[in-house]
Amino acid sequence: QVRLVESGGGLVQPGGSLRLSCAASGSIFSINTMGWYRQAPGKERELVATITSGDSTNYADSMKGRFTVSRGNAKNTVYLEMNILKPEDTAVYYCYLRQFSIDNWGQGTQVTVSS
Repeated sequence: QVRLVESGGGLVQPGGSLRLSCAASGSIFSINTMGWYRQAPGKERELVATITSGDSTNYADSMKGRFTVSRGNAKNTVYLEMNILKPEDTAVYYCYLRQFSIDNWGQGTQVTVSS
């Protein structure tokens, strides 16, 4: 059983920054991929960024250069640093962990970019 708990969402003005955090607990194995997806109202869930246990990263094109995904030293935490936020970044952001071909999701944290 895997539990993912996100924190750090909120309201931010356009051009601002936010940092999301996700802590994983339970049966976490050393080889996995963690990361973030997001879902805006009326849209499908989409990739934001992922990072492997070997620290290889993958970003959606629209997030490259603005967002940075990283893992904590204990490898059971993942962060998303978001800069130059735009109104179209408004969405629920979900923490993600994939191990043994099984996807695990957090409950989501709301990010709203508005003036």
